[in-house]
Amino acid sequence: MTTAVDRDVVVRYEPRGAARQLFRTKDDELVIAGPAGTGKSLAALFRLHLTALHNPNIRCLIVRKTAVSLTSTTLVTFDKKVAADALARGIVSWFGGNAREAACYRYSNGSRIVVGGMDKSEKIMSAEYDLVFADEATELTVGDWEAISTRLRNGVLSWQQQIAACNPAGPKHWIKKRCDAGEATMLVSRHRDNPAYVNGDGTHTEQGRAYFKKLDRLTGVRKARLRDGAWAAAEGQIYEGWDDAVHLVDPRPIPDSWTRWWTVDFGFTNPFVLQCWAEDDDGRLWLYREIYRTKRLVEDHARDILRLVRRCATCCESKGADHDCHTCEACVLEWTEPQPRAVICDHDAEDRATLERHLEMSTQPAHKSVSDGIQAVQSRLAAAGDGRPRLFILRDALVERDPLLDEASLPMCSTDEVGGYVWAVKPGNAGGLKEEPVKKDDHGMDALRYMVAERDLGGRPRMRWVG
Repeated sequence: MTTAVDRDVVVRYEPRGAARQLFRTKDDELVIAGPAGTGKSLAALFRLHLTALHNPNIRCLIVRKTAVSLTSTTLVTFDKKVAADALARGIVSWFGGNAREAACYRYSNGSRIVVGGMDKSEKIMSAEYDLVFADEATELTVGDWEAISTRLRNGVLSWQQQIAACNPAGPKHWIKKRCDAGEATMLVSRHRDNPAYVNGDGTHTEQGRAYFKKLDRLTGVRKARLRDGAWAAAEGQIYEGWDDAVHLVDPRPIPDSWTRWWTVDFGFTNPFVLQCWAEDDDGRLWLYREIYRTKRLVEDHARDILRLVRRCATCCESKGADHDCHTCEACVLEWTEPQPRAVICDHDAEDRATLERHLEMSTQPAHKSVSDGIQAVQSRLAAAGDGRPRLFILRDALVERDPLLDEASLPMCSTDEVGGYVWAVKPGNAGGLKEEPVKKDDHGMDALRYMVAERDLGGRPRMRWVG
């Protein structure tokens, strides 16, 4: 598609398959879904950009679950691949927002594309729109989606539309159910739709060969969803009650009054996992920080952990550019959050001793019985009497992404593990009786189980402070 929109600018884009259908379909609710890397988001962004260029004074919205994820992903694509030329020529300009108006792209013809996250929705939800695009829409709740739909009433464009782009999730996800019920239209995107990865004759580009090699390393339900584009649940999934839209929650302040706990699953070739938990006044558990890294020594992890929870209260005021308060004997460090009531660890005696020495605090062995621990977690995932579960994970809990895990297409945090955490079936068991989990990509699940077992299976913290 080559569209002249101004004597000074030409937009070039080649939509294929579902992307081409996206430009032709004006249904009220439209979902473009498929494997990773098929160009879904790019197509939707071009849809908004070209519509804004050709239709003066319309209002559009680009939204994700959180504003941070929108800025770091979707808007980077928009700036670099969609609107780069228009931005460079001044046909489109960026406005960072103020107390009265949300951040947006301003078009010279009076159109606007507003941007924002549902975690900070006050400004974006106070306006009216002609066209809305929700990226990574499986992160949204059905309540988010329906709330957005109420803002589609600007009426300047002759048709109003709500677009979602997503990789498939489980077969019971509200997006899949909404499309199956005919409330939304689903366009199925495939890798052949992306000219960056697949040539017109069906052969892979050089970039595509490298990308598909990465996707082919995926396993289980992650491969079914991200490589094959299936709305699939893992066969024998242990935590069937897990729902991203329910248990994965927006970042929030953690009050100092909430009890803190740390759980640790040791690893080097496999990930080392530290989870920082807060227990609220009603006994609910909130995972608010997670380290999930390979190829680091325990003592290095200990130093990283302490840097996250301590700051310099009285500095030696060194002028050295390389001065480090955390290693300076003259500086006085203080905790920035309550110290954990217990540090609950895997049973590796050598690693526990190393961690204790470098943290200068004791640890306690985790409750290792798997079956009753899993049952306790399943119970917490279920809705309690007030309709809410008793376990949550904050979206921004992960401290940093591990590039080695990313390159190997392996889980990079505990939430990545949930869908593929499945039962193993022991050979010879009558009826294929499920006995224990598959011991693969379960490091975050182990640490999570340690936490729940400590609170729900009668464990008592045994600890002492050293120093």
